[in-house]
Formats: sequence, structure tokens, C-alpha cells
Amino acid sequence: MLLSLPEPYDFALSTERFRVFGIDRANLWHVTPEGRGGLHRVVAGREIRIEAAAGGVAVEPWTEGIGAVARTLLGASFDLAGFAAFARGDEVLARLIRGLAGFRPPLAPDPFEALVTSITAQQVSLQSAFAIRSRLIGRFGESAEHAVAFPVRERLAGATEPELVAVGFSGRKAEYTIALARDDLDLDALAALPDDEVKARLVALRGIGEWTADWFLARHLGRPHAWPAGDLVLRKAVRSFYGDVQDVRSFGARFHPYENLAAHYLLTGLRTMPPR
Repeated sequence: MLLSLPEPYDFALSTERFRVFGIDRANLWHVTPEGRGGLHRVVAGREIRIEAAAGGVAVEPWTEGIGAVARTLLGASFDLAGFAAFARGDEVLARLIRGLAGFRPPLAPDPFEALVTSITAQQVSLQSAFAIRSRLIGRFGESAEHAVAFPVRERLAGATEPELVAVGFSGRKAEYTIALARDDLDLDALAALPDDEVKARLVALRGIGEWTADWFLARHLGRPHAWPAGDLVLRKAVRSFYGDVQDVRSFGARFHPYENLAAHYLLTGLRTMPPR
């Protein structure tokens, strides 16, 4: 089934995050014997494959529910046309838009997965975080043919801290993850709340700070104004492209109303096409 996405769209570039930092077993890049690369994910117990196609991507198998997950995963809600027009007024963004043509940032479809993934990434490199995430998925997830479903909340609610430490979590992160899994906060309901209320609900949880809440807004809910100013790599990107910016959080206003997309382009640009 063809899932249409506005052109330009570069599937390989947009899904590079799932390969460049290590293997993501829940969003697994798999190359067929014929050499076609595609993204595999388990959705409601069924493994799906997404690969590039004229006018968007091909998604198999297809149901409306699978289509909704695929749209979220591929960041279909982002207004790239509006962002491209906005970027023409900023020399840095204009260069990044040209160099990263077709880049549509992916999102985490599941709120629990998004938060646990952020917990694994707290104060470690993304390479280390991906390795820990991969071991967690392998230990507690449900395997399909290629991909492995991210562990459901109930599965991790029944885990012990030593079990999570065994796959690479620190003691504190194991504690935070199990506490999150056992908490009665309705994570799906957060999608109906404004940004500030989402952050307030999340930071009230043990082990969830502003950094994690900001990335939840940015990489799960895809909120346009999300600006993870506390992220060290984003701070490095801002200062690399714009000079000695002291207050990175306030600097985000420069990119309004496209703070989230600006953050993703700055981060990807720093890695793939740093300032000359």
C-alpha cells in the first residue's frame, strides 16, 4: 500500500537515525537479497515493512491502524513546506534545507517507548543508548521475523532492577524505568494536552526531567514549538552554526513557529554537514 508523502522526501536520509548510532531492533533496517533497504517494525503483533516508493513509501501489510503508526513513525505531520519557506530567511537553515533536501524527522509512535528510550539516553552517548535499548528490546520484547516489538509497559512493570542493570541500565535508570512502567499516568492522554501541561505531568514523575519532557514533545508528539534547549548536542549545534550563543533556550524563539524542525535540522546538519 502506498503511503503518500509530500515531495521532496528522502526515505533513506529520513530513517538514517535508525542505523547511524547502532542497531535499533524495534525499528530495524533490513536489506533484502535483492538489495532493497526497508524499515521493519512490529505493530499490534504484526511485522510491517516500509520501503521507498514513488510518491512516498510502500507499507506492507496494511490496515488503517498500521497506516496511522507508519505516518507517525515517518513524521508525516511535520509541515516541511512551511519550514522550507521560513528557512529561506535564515542563512544557516537555508543551507541545511538544501543539503538535507527530503529529510523528514521520524517520531516514536508509542509514548512509553519514547520515555524509556529517553531514559536510556540520559547522560550517555547515543551509541551507548542505542546499545542499551537494543539489549532491553532483546531481553523483554516479542520477536517477529526480523524486528522485535518494544517491551510493553506491563512487561517492564514486572521486571526487577537487577534485570535492567544486566542489560546496561544504571541502578537509577532501572529504578526510573520500572517506576514509570508501574505509574498510573495515562501516557496516551498526554497527546490531548498543551505543551506546558504535558511537561508538568511528566516532570512530576521520578527520573523525568525537563530534557526528557522536551524530547517527548519533540520526538513523540511532534509538537512544532518543542525546543530541547537542555540537550548538550543541540547546544553544540547552535553554537557551531550561530556563534557564542549564551542562552540557547531563548535563542529558540528565532525559529518560531518551527523550533522542533529547526532542532532536528541543526542536529542532523552538525553530524552530516558541519559549518565550513
